Amino acid sequence: MNDLRSPRPETRPLNLAAVNGADHPGFMAMLGGTVEHSPWVAELVAGQRPFGSVWQLHRAMCQAMQQASTEQQLALMRQHPELAGREAAAGTMTASSTDEQGRLGLLSLSAEDHQRLAQLNAAYQNRFGFPFIAALRLLPDLAALFSTFEQRLARDADTERQQNLQEIGEVLRGRLSRLFDLPMGWLSTHVLDSVQGGPASGMVFDIAVLSAGSWQPLGQGMTNKQGRTDLPVLVDDQMSRSVFQFEFHVGDYYRRGGVALSEQPFLDRVPLRFGVDDPDLHYHVPLLCTPWAYSTYRGS
Repeated sequence: MNDLRSPRPETRPLNLAAVNGADHPGFMAMLGGTVEHSPWVAELVAGQRPFGSVWQLHRAMCQAMQQASTEQQLALMRQHPELAGREAAAGTMTASSTDEQGRLGLLSLSAEDHQRLAQLNAAYQNRFGFPFIAALRLLPDLAALFSTFEQRLARDADTERQQNLQEIGEVLRGRLSRLFDLPMGWLSTHVLDSVQGGPASGMVFDIAVLSAGSWQPLGQGMTNKQGRTDLPVLVDDQMSRSVFQFEFHVGDYYRRGGVALSEQPFLDRVPLRFGVDDPDLHYHVPLLCTPWAYSTYRGS
């Protein structure tokens, strides 16, 4: 399936308010199956409601997996099917895994590719004791999958255990996005003060989106002690294929810090206009500034 955000025809997208307000059995019915045969992940976060966004729900579930014991993490990984492996041949994969593996054509491989993948699966299982897991939506084609598989085979077990947890988190992101019919991406920023050579704490900024030829305000924020924000600037349905603009209050920041500025400073407000082409991705827009110069780039 090409659009992982499209809900199944027979179901309606989940509503975050309904998830937050559900009783425990209802919550588990909605989210208990999002991590492969591991309802305990949803169980651990049920008491953390209400969630302010699907992004926060996803983060809580990923933290639950990261904070689990090594034994729990290994058991979690072993619940995942091998790529085009015995579960696929037996038709026992979950509907989500079937859709995900079908995206790259793993359920209709040529005999040669099937043999190659079987050899890689066996080598990986023998080396690490758990299956290779990848968020297939992040790989463009079969060649990229084979290349990634071979590179990861050369790593050590601890590195691969952490990589698999990250991949499970990305698989979960895709599944939640599809269940809620929301974009998977988010927007973040990081402001650095090149005068003091450190993070710009307390930098106020506005965020707006270009709509029908005019700027529509989306909100205002302030950086924390690390020059970042505690939560993403935009998440869920705020992300769209649009043009956005940060406006950083640089002049006010330096005045509060005791930097002498003229009545009409060279830089007072710094606008950064940028486009989001794929709302399923993470967009990071840093700012490096002084009262007289600034720069930016597409970060990660």
